[in-house]
Amino acid sequence: MPNSSTSPLPELSQHKRERRKEARPQELLDAALSLFVEKGFAATKVEEVALRAGVSKGTLFLYFHSKEDLFKAVIQRNLSDHFPVWNQEFDEFQGSTSDMVSYAMQTWWQRIGDTTASGITKLVTSEASNFPDVVKFYESEVMQPGHTLFKKILQRGIDNGEFKPFDTDTAVYSLVSAIFFVSMWKHSLSACVDHTQFDPASFLQSHVHALMHGWLKT
Repeated sequence: MPNSSTSPLPELSQHKRERRKEARPQELLDAALSLFVEKGFAATKVEEVALRAGVSKGTLFLYFHSKEDLFKAVIQRNLSDHFPVWNQEFDEFQGSTSDMVSYAMQTWWQRIGDTTASGITKLVTSEASNFPDVVKFYESEVMQPGHTLFKKILQRGIDNGEFKPFDTDTAVYSLVSAIFFVSMWKHSLSACVDHTQFDPASFLQSHVHALMHGWLKT
């Protein structure tokens, strides 16, 4: 008589394989992100990504048709997927616009800046001339939504009478430049300088504080 305790094993094994298959795209994206940031996009081979994810190169190409498609998926998953959440948060935000700007910079640091994903900015910047399609994708998926969101926040301050009127399209870059600097510092300069001399989160808040002095109505 067969042991009834062993009969569920094939079903459990099949379930485990199905769960593993569902997890593979994320595992590949995680492996790609870490390798792209460590080595650069051009220097990373798809075989290395597959190996780090624990799959074959053929399996990788089942999910992503090319290395550029993989990079675009990394950008989407780690950066552009944040914007729907951010837009909802800011639509529901109850505080002042100054607090909203501060919150925007804090949450960027917590969700992206202080993670490996902040290295994507350096990747796109350093390899832009060789991969223009990726740059166009980054522009449409990250730069344009980010610009639109920051502009909406600044316009809220003007419309509410908190900020003096100014060119919001230009002012957005005052915020973006701080994010860009922190991203580049984290993935370039931080390896060569004393970490105790610069705290990115404090810098971002100091930057916002300085901008408020120029934007707020007196």
